Amino acid sequence: MKRVTFTGDFRFRIEQDWNSRKSDGTYRDNRSRLRYRFRFGMNYQLIEWAEFGMRIRTGFREKQQDPHLTLGEGFKEFSTIPIGFEKLYFKAHYKKISGWLGKNTFPFVKQNELFWSDNVFPDGVFISGLIPFENSFIQSLQLNGGHFILGTSGTTFDQDQYFQGFQVVTSHINKKLTVFPSFYYFHEMPNIPDGNETYYLDYSILQIGTNATIIEKPNIIVGLDYYHNLENLNRYDSIPISFKNQKQGVVASIGIGKLKTRGDWAVGTTFSYIEKYAIVDFLAQNDWVRWDYSSYGSPDGRLSNFKGLELNAAYLIRKNFRLKVRCFMVEQLIPFGISKETGNRIRLDLDIGF
Repeated sequence: MKRVTFTGDFRFRIEQDWNSRKSDGTYRDNRSRLRYRFRFGMNYQLIEWAEFGMRIRTGFREKQQDPHLTLGEGFKEFSTIPIGFEKLYFKAHYKKISGWLGKNTFPFVKQNELFWSDNVFPDGVFISGLIPFENSFIQSLQLNGGHFILGTSGTTFDQDQYFQGFQVVTSHINKKLTVFPSFYYFHEMPNIPDGNETYYLDYSILQIGTNATIIEKPNIIVGLDYYHNLENLNRYDSIPISFKNQKQGVVASIGIGKLKTRGDWAVGTTFSYIEKYAIVDFLAQNDWVRWDYSSYGSPDGRLSNFKGLELNAAYLIRKNFRLKVRCFMVEQLIPFGISKETGNRIRLDLDIGF
């Protein structure tokens, strides 16, 4: 049992949505919800350089972006709660090289969920290597790469729906500046998730990300991400002309403070401008607004083709006990109908870990 460690956390959320306009110009009803999420994980240290890990969570299987459950919805009259595995992997390391096999956390460096949701756990193979340096210009260089299968074809690997990623991470100025250019290739992705697709397309996404610590006390960090899909979308006849050049995205953020010890606080803001095909929308976050693919038979969110602003603040009540509020204001870039979709949302989260 000395080789076994357990982790877990519980979240309770109060949420309010308003000003959510549809593409036909009408408005969704304002919505108030009480929600929660529970996760429980275990790690087993097989030998010094290898371990097994797993974690289960609440949430419906068909909603990979969202493990939260709404009180009184989907399992009325006090029936049972849906639970599934979000992690199941074997991990190993040797000196400065590490890697894992199975289903695990998105392994590439990122600073928000606007490209990839924290609740989406890819299946595949990942390897990473770290090269330390001892000079004033660069302190370390890390290489990350992996192959992940989103849908197996049952034939050869090249016929699968998959994505491949390669990333270089460098740290500078006594690790106050981090730069992480990345390239992600998505093969044969459906235009609509969950088996209701009408065509498939590829994404070749170049990302350039960086964050920097401007001041240490108080801790002020700025971040910037740029995305560009290099694919020629003109070869897809099913994509409307107005969207064929919608392939870029920018995310900028600033945060003040940090949550390390009891009584710590932090505030921040994030601006997002993400065109329709700059990312794969049903693998990114679904926090900012209520847009989804429900009219096409899928519960997944469609969070691209928008610009918006997030304001947030957090307070550490004690270790592993945090209170956080987030407010989102979003507007669509190019309408699918006669009107641009909009949405406002505010959330209050109480997070308890153990």
